[in-house]
Amino acid sequence: MTKPVADRAEASVEYPFEQTARFDAHFDDTGISLSVERAGVDDVYEPVRMHFHYALFAEILRDLANTARARPGTDLEQRKALRDAARALSLALASGEANDAADLTPQEEVGLLHILE
Repeated sequence: MTKPVADRAEASVEYPFEQTARFDAHFDDTGISLSVERAGVDDVYEPVRMHFHYALFAEILRDLANTARARPGTDLEQRKALRDAARALSLALASGEANDAADLTPQEEVGLLHILE
């Protein structure tokens, strides 16, 4: 079931993602910025950039939590990676230093990157 967008979102998708693509994810003053670009190819494809205001991203996370609860835990490895990344994000936000990953373990950092892919 789709829902109205509670805040603002912008998206542009112009090419398929491949394992050679590179990404950046970070918080900014108004929300979450994500970008993915192809590595080592011609300039035919523009980078994909998405920006979600905080309220919308929070709503997306809530919907993901509800979906995870409703789905059987068939792929335990993926669920663990998502759980670890969500925990790392939660710890970073609770510490008040969401932009500083210094307190994260290497496993938490990798998990956080995986959830943002």
